[in-house]
Amino acid sequence: MLKILGTFFDYVFAIPIKNLLVGLYHLFAVLRIPGAFGFAIIGLTVIIRLLLHPFFKQQIETAKKMQDLKPHLDRLSKKHKAEPKRLQEEQMKLYQQMGINPASGCLFMIIQIPVFIALYNTLNLFLVNGHAKNVLMQINKILYHPILKITSIDPWFFGFNLALSPSKANLWYYYFIPVVTAVLQYLQATVTTPPPAPAESQKKESGDKKEGTSDDFQKAFSTQMKYIFPLMIGWFSYSLPVGLALYWNIFSVFSIIQYRKINKKTHIVNLNK
Repeated sequence: MLKILGTFFDYVFAIPIKNLLVGLYHLFAVLRIPGAFGFAIIGLTVIIRLLLHPFFKQQIETAKKMQDLKPHLDRLSKKHKAEPKRLQEEQMKLYQQMGINPASGCLFMIIQIPVFIALYNTLNLFLVNGHAKNVLMQINKILYHPILKITSIDPWFFGFNLALSPSKANLWYYYFIPVVTAVLQYLQATVTTPPPAPAESQKKESGDKKEGTSDDFQKAFSTQMKYIFPLMIGWFSYSLPVGLALYWNIFSVFSIIQYRKINKKTHIVNLNK
């Protein structure tokens, strides 16, 4: 079973990504663009980001609708707090009325996981072992056309060796990479996290304290992830090849731009209603 899943993963994700990366590398190399492999990684990231855009857009729209629904959900929770089954039924009715599928908000993250794993494996193969003869043979075997075959990879991109990690480079300017990566991840988390819904009224009754505690927990968790996740990605970009940090950074920039664009369109539509 695991072998079948591995084969499916290779043919659906890993092999197409490897072919696309090699194809872009050849394109930029033919055009004599310096740092062809770096631009190939950027091009690949942009293409993947555009392909995932419909799922990203759906995630943002679902998050916005859930935010708008929060006061109604809070009222239902208060009204049916002693009837869990009834509460669930009423919540589902509300979701159906608003055309919301709560699970659809996770679809972007679920689809992104196998794509990222395939991309990580691809870049790790190229960047860490790209000059090994047996690795080049392995890559050439899965290419769709003989014209895509490669004999070597030039890992240099604007003074950075994409195959080298900042932890092993021992050069001061490499340390900017994990810092920039962590900052971009923080900005992405800040921009894409919807603000808390405004409270309808201050909670004065003692019975509302439990709900307030739950909200406080969610806010605390969201705040922690807002800071912890960028630090984790920053550490990864310090320990892993620079080429992977390049992927993360381009992905973050596109996420920020696309979120602002989608949010702007949504705001304009709401004003016109």
